[in-house]
Amino acid sequence: MPAKSFLPIFLALVLSFLIFPAKLFSQQTPGPDEKVLLDAVNHERAGEKLPPLKWDANLAAAARDHVRKMTERNRLSHQFSGEPSLTARASGAGARFSMVAENVAEAPNVSELHIGWMNSLPHRANILNPKLTAIGIAVEMRGEQYFAVQDFSTAVGALSREEQEKQVGALLQKLGLKIASSSEEARKACDSGSGYSGARPMAILHFETPDLNQLPDQVADTVKKGAYRTAAAGACSVKATDGFSHFRIAILLYGTGG
Repeated sequence: MPAKSFLPIFLALVLSFLIFPAKLFSQQTPGPDEKVLLDAVNHERAGEKLPPLKWDANLAAAARDHVRKMTERNRLSHQFSGEPSLTARASGAGARFSMVAENVAEAPNVSELHIGWMNSLPHRANILNPKLTAIGIAVEMRGEQYFAVQDFSTAVGALSREEQEKQVGALLQKLGLKIASSSEEARKACDSGSGYSGARPMAILHFETPDLNQLPDQVADTVKKGAYRTAAAGACSVKATDGFSHFRIAILLYGTGG
């Protein structure tokens, strides 16, 4: 590719479910060029009645590291030889997520970066994806050409075992169950499959999910169809190694008490 290219070029990448030890410097607020692209993205989302994407400093740090590699090589790619993957870059920068996506582009000005993304179906799909909640952007110049990276995610906060259990308990309460005062037996069942030093449960449900905002359909259906009155939720101790958030939960279901 010549040193000065005035044709806008674009690539997009989406990943929904990797280990990069070096922590990148986070960009707490967008710079002027990044702010233009952030506002443009959220303007497009508002037009589709979608919530705005929140600026994520960790994603921005990952985007900054990648855009510098693109300007050094004067070409676009989602992963250069020897470079960590998108998920590894994002997690290495400190992001936690259940989905990540990326747009990259080069153009002669910042406005054309956004226009080109919106005129490309895969890039537009990333910008208007209702499941994505966060974004980090980085823009760099090489000569008279702008290179840009948009890293998106469905951001998931780190939750303690108690917070996980409380969240699952609230979902079970909405299904009409009383929540047991102790989660100890459910935790034992989650961690090792043992437990039941007290009342033996009628059923034990195990599931793994990246999102604790809702119960898996199979779990919800089982609860609805059974004659259960009380439940205990226990969270497993899980070490996240790749940035993808995943929670492992055990639910003990009782007929009249727990």
